[in-house]
Amino acid sequence: MNPRYLAITGGVGGAKLCVGLARLLGPDQLSFLVNTGDDFEHLGLHVSPDIDTLTYALADLSNPETGWGRRDESWHFIETLRGLGGEGWFNLGDRDLALHVLRSQWLRAGIGLAEVTDRLRKAHGIAHAILPMSDDPVRTEVHTHAGTLAFQHYFVRERCAPAVTGFSFAGAESATLNVQARAWLADPTLAGVIVCPSNPFVSIDPILAIPGLRAALRDCPAPVVAVSPIVAGLAIKGPTAKMMEELRVPQTAVAVASHYEDILDGFVLDAQDEALIPALAARDLPAIATPSVMVTLDDKTALARTTLAFIHSLYAP
Repeated sequence: MNPRYLAITGGVGGAKLCVGLARLLGPDQLSFLVNTGDDFEHLGLHVSPDIDTLTYALADLSNPETGWGRRDESWHFIETLRGLGGEGWFNLGDRDLALHVLRSQWLRAGIGLAEVTDRLRKAHGIAHAILPMSDDPVRTEVHTHAGTLAFQHYFVRERCAPAVTGFSFAGAESATLNVQARAWLADPTLAGVIVCPSNPFVSIDPILAIPGLRAALRDCPAPVVAVSPIVAGLAIKGPTAKMMEELRVPQTAVAVASHYEDILDGFVLDAQDEALIPALAARDLPAIATPSVMVTLDDKTALARTTLAFIHSLYAP
């Protein structure tokens, strides 16, 4: 029986590694557990940014310049809306809009987010399962010096400008983990769990806030390995480094490893951070250094291959 892997992901960096993993592992070997803390209702539509980023990436439809949204997009709807005085701070492309309309219709009909997501990934020709972390709403709240903001208001409307003081995840305490993800974690053929190079605070922590998941990862007999989103003190994409600075957390890959330390069996650093391996060894955390900046498809596949080989090595006595 083929070994199975569960990738925990959110955002553009996570989606890039997921593309590489999907090139190496079949749909019976790999599933993606995706953050929905970024989800929100906008203009009467349910928008799931991290699910959509992964969907477009796996379907080879993502905008190569931004990493999110669809390529060859047009913006007639949002431009017209702004011209009429509507709320236009969140860009919805004309092609992208079709997905949000259909998702919203199905959700209003009483179909759960997991089933809706499964229908949409099949419609995009994606073979691997995309699992929303929960059918229950969990909403990331960003605490800042300007007050508490819904995630998309902080991230898009305010362009991450307010200084961050902390985060909370409304609804997480009563949310139930995706049923398929729970089954993958309990599967005796599970060979590893990969925490993708996503923002630890707003892409991965909302998932880990689901009751029972962190304990399940700690108790998981298969290795749990994280890939650092910080390279030489910088975030390749998004506000991770800015958040770390404002939270007075060292802007290093070691600090990311410490953030996940209770669930990790291994850590993947960028080659530029190889000198940090002894600091992780002092924490009894095995680590490897490898090129991790993913620009091309070959980059994504190479990092995925190295991560899988590292997981396999952790089984060795």
